[in-house]
Formats: sequence, C-alpha cells, structure tokens
Amino acid sequence: MPSHDRPTAAAAAPTATAPEAPDTLWFTRCPVPTATGIAADRGWLGREFAADGIAVRSLQDVPPEVAADHHYTHALTGLFREGGNVPALWARSRGERTRLIGLTWIEERQVVLVRAGSGITGPGQLRGRRLAVPRHGIAIDFWRAMALAGLHGALSLAGLTLDDAELVDVPAAPDGGQWAAELAALRDGVVDAVYVKGALAVEAARRIGAEVAVELDAAPDRRARVNNGTPRPITVHQQLLDEHPDLVARFLAVLLEAADWAAERPEEVARILSAETGAGEEGVAGAYARGGHRTLHLDLSEERLALLEQQNRFLERHGFLAGPVDVPSWADPEPLRAARALLAARRAEGRTHGG
Repeated sequence: MPSHDRPTAAAAAPTATAPEAPDTLWFTRCPVPTATGIAADRGWLGREFAADGIAVRSLQDVPPEVAADHHYTHALTGLFREGGNVPALWARSRGERTRLIGLTWIEERQVVLVRAGSGITGPGQLRGRRLAVPRHGIAIDFWRAMALAGLHGALSLAGLTLDDAELVDVPAAPDGGQWAAELAALRDGVVDAVYVKGALAVEAARRIGAEVAVELDAAPDRRARVNNGTPRPITVHQQLLDEHPDLVARFLAVLLEAADWAAERPEEVARILSAETGAGEEGVAGAYARGGHRTLHLDLSEERLALLEQQNRFLERHGFLAGPVDVPSWADPEPLRAARALLAARRAEGRTHGG
C-alpha cells in the first residue's frame, strides 16, 4: 500500500465523544436541616441548570413508584443525596458505586427520655434498665441503628456499654409516626428509657410528659453524639461524577452558597426547617441548637471523616452493613475543591444566586 494511502494513527483511532448530559438531576434529603433543603426552597437548584435544559427534581415530590427506594439504595445514577449516614454506608457496603463528597455536622437534639418520676436522672442510672430498641420491617432499619447508637453514646458517658443494660425489642407499625412505638412502650411501662432526636421527637415527648434523663448534646465530646445524622454525608453516584464532574461541582457550589445564605438568616431557616421537618415552631426551637443556622457548611475534614469512621465501625459491629466500608477511599475531595473555586470565581464576577 502506498504510504499516502495508510491511515494515520489519529485517523485510525475512534473519535471520543463526551457522554450526553442527563435531562434530569435528582436530589433527596432527610427531613432535617440541610443545605440541599435551603437551596431547594430558594429555587436555586432549578435555576442553576435551567439554561442547560436539565430539570432538577426532588425524590420527595414524586410518586412512590417513581421514587422507589432510591433514597436508601442510591441506585439512581443522577441522584445527589444529603441524608443519614446509615443508609449511605449500607448502600456503599452492598457495592453501590457512590462517592462521599461532603459531610456536615448539625447539632440535632439527642436525648434519652424516661417516665416522669422514674428517678433516672443520669447515664449511670441506665445500668440494668430496659432500653427500647425499635424494629422496623424495612431493608435498612436506620431507626434501630439510631436507637442503638444513641443509647451506646449515653451509656458511654458513665463508662458503660450496651451490655450493661437490657435491650428490649419494640416492634414498630409500618404506618406509625416517628418514635411512636418507643414512646408508647415508655408510657405503658414496657421499657424504662428511649432514645429520641429531632423536632418531632421534642413534640412527641412533651405530649406524654416524658422527662430527659440524658442530654447528649451537653456532652463535651462529640463522639458521644455520633449517629445517623452526625456527621451527615452528601453522596453522589460514581457514574455521574465520572461523566459530568462539572455538574457535580456546580451542584455543590449551590449548596455552599445556600449554607452561607442561611448563616445570616435565622428566621428564614427556622421557617424552612418547620416545613422540612413537619414540626411546629416550638419543636424546631427545641430540637436545633441556637446558632445552628450557621452550621450547614459541608467539608471533608479529617475530624469529620474520623467521626464517620466511628459510625462505620459501630454499624458493622452490630450487623447493619453487608461488609466493611473503606471511608477514606470512599471520600473524594475534588468535587468540593472545584465547587469552592467555582463559587469564589462567581462571587468575584458578581453572579451568584443570592445576588
């Protein structure tokens, strides 16, 4: 073959084409304080991607047959999830190709409740007591994991472990309210103490006249408060990150801006939290620490990763995970670095969502 007829290496190689952008990005969050919830309330997520022809939708706003169980399994490749670490670690342990791209730490009131007049006033008095451990018929029983971790944290304040108390299974009805089964067991004398957290728990406890025996939020060592929401991860599917890292960075940049916006507007954040949690003003005020509107920022600091690793070991030890999760390898700091740089550039140019 004449030399001029031979295909060159460049001509012979197939032309690489970038994957098409998705037509929809999804997000999901738990009914708790999140930068995702703030950004969604402000309409910033939809605005960010509108010019690209990309819709941004919440799993919480679509029918169950569409949402399926993606909030827990994260099998939807175009999904951003800001929620409890129990399902996130569980999904990763089962082999789902997710990446950890941020962590928040938001003080969400965690307490151990007892019946009025029980005489239980501190963690040391939980020794030998009947402690409620709910059981829900769901793929990943994060409620049970929360109760065990919360009770473990409370007992640890007195140098005790779960083995020093009697753990009582409390079956929970599928349509029961948050903490309903445990609080009913406490009211009826079936158990001596229950762990609860959050705004709805504050309201429910008040309805049955329960008293606080252990205030986990008062513990100086935050390791006693490691639980499903502390720290709270933001995860994304590896496929979206591989194919469209720019979209991931832009999404995170909106969350960073939302956290900054919230830090200056406590009243607005309280309103949004009431809508997110379904609790009234009193429940929200009782559940979230004063100044909590300033703590929605995400990072991947060594401290937060170590606290997540503590939770990872606890969940594996108690049988909630299919296998160990390598937390450092799961975490990818690059999207957050890119998001911070992007937000700084936008601010320099005066073109942020907040104006």
